[in-house]
Amino acid sequence: MKLYNFFRSGTSHRLRIALNLKGIATDYVAVDLRVEEHLKDAFKAVNPQQLVPALDTGEQVLIQSPAIIEWLEEKYPTPALLPTDVNQRAHVRALAAIVGCDIHPINNRRILETLRKQFGASEDAVNAWCGTWISAGFDAYEALLAADAKRGRFSFGDTPTLADVYLIPQVESARRFKVEMARWPLISAIDQACGELDAFKKAAPMAQPDA
Repeated sequence: MKLYNFFRSGTSHRLRIALNLKGIATDYVAVDLRVEEHLKDAFKAVNPQQLVPALDTGEQVLIQSPAIIEWLEEKYPTPALLPTDVNQRAHVRALAAIVGCDIHPINNRRILETLRKQFGASEDAVNAWCGTWISAGFDAYEALLAADAKRGRFSFGDTPTLADVYLIPQVESARRFKVEMARWPLISAIDQACGELDAFKKAAPMAQPDA
């Protein structure tokens, strides 16, 4: 399989974590967003939406990280990224959605480039924009963690789940946009626990060949 991605892309980062947790190796194909390689015809032929990541399975090209991760979970069910209990699965999915639906989409590169180019936002203004939505999402995430008396070392239980796959790239992004993480001690503890695992270490942005 070929993984088209960019080292600093949060959606690429989450997919790398999921692949590593599943023990699936891929060929790394760098798509450099810094020089807008994703907007060129060669990548448009891979993904008409011109976004990373994309996963070429050899049979088809999968796009959109939530869909790809769901595909991985269905095709390679062990180790599982979701609990077996239906209510617990809903909880883990909700944690992931705080990041995937409410934080990341309004902080991704094309939104920030629009703020810079169309609205003349300074880097301080961009950081403030990102900090606003990261903080709102992390406040909710932290509250849900605090309410779960049986949580364990990770977002749910004592093994990584889909929630951690989404959370850790967002923590990385928070640091990049100068958001002070001390405000969320439970999230910070999860980040530390995940950082001890090879699946997360190998997926980290600065561990990638195009970093």
